[in-house]
Amino acid sequence: MPQKSRVIFIDAAGTLIKVRDPVGDTYARAAATHGLQIDPDMLDSAFRSAWRSLPPPQHEGTPSPDDDKGWWRELVGRCFEMALGDPLPEGRLQPLFEDLYASFAAPEAWQVFPDVVPALELLRSHFRLFVLSNFDRRLHSILAGHQLTPYFDKIIISSEIGASKPHPVLFATAARVAQCEPDKCIHVGDDLECDFRGAQAAGFQAFHLDRKATTLLDIARRITASAPHESEV
Repeated sequence: MPQKSRVIFIDAAGTLIKVRDPVGDTYARAAATHGLQIDPDMLDSAFRSAWRSLPPPQHEGTPSPDDDKGWWRELVGRCFEMALGDPLPEGRLQPLFEDLYASFAAPEAWQVFPDVVPALELLRSHFRLFVLSNFDRRLHSILAGHQLTPYFDKIIISSEIGASKPHPVLFATAARVAQCEPDKCIHVGDDLECDFRGAQAAGFQAFHLDRKATTLLDIARRITASAPHESEV
């Protein structure tokens, strides 16, 4: 059977998986174990503001020396500073950050969207599948813990490449890894700027997953409806 010529890259967080509990709740529980009582809604709002204020990590196309852990520490520090009005002292921030970093490495901290497995079952009958995510190496154990790894040829993460979406280096590297020309690559993700516009700028076909309006399975059906038969590949 000839090799399928097209591949699909799928984003992870927000597309395949989501945090099981609101981020503010998780941060508030961790803070309480370190003697800090902070309203979860305030932390949730602060996290979103900190996330928007911090550009994705870029390392000029070389792997991140610390697997982007320093970037996450900066994010957590900004989050608590926004919530409290003052930065946390180093002696309180570091152990709190380490607890949070470890908690989000556990598969139990995440859940798989209910449409994901049916979508992957459908897509893999027509395409080779890859994960392409702005994440660090924790994603490997998270996806393995939810039995998603077997669906994918490879999990490509930004910290191992040294560039984050929407940077074109990440998309170009992904196409090379898949041994596929960009115009035969499809990317699916929930972030309009990083996943959709970034992929289009790199020459990929792109699908934006707006979970308020559609599902991954709906997009999978649209993609496979136009997939070539094996004799055309």
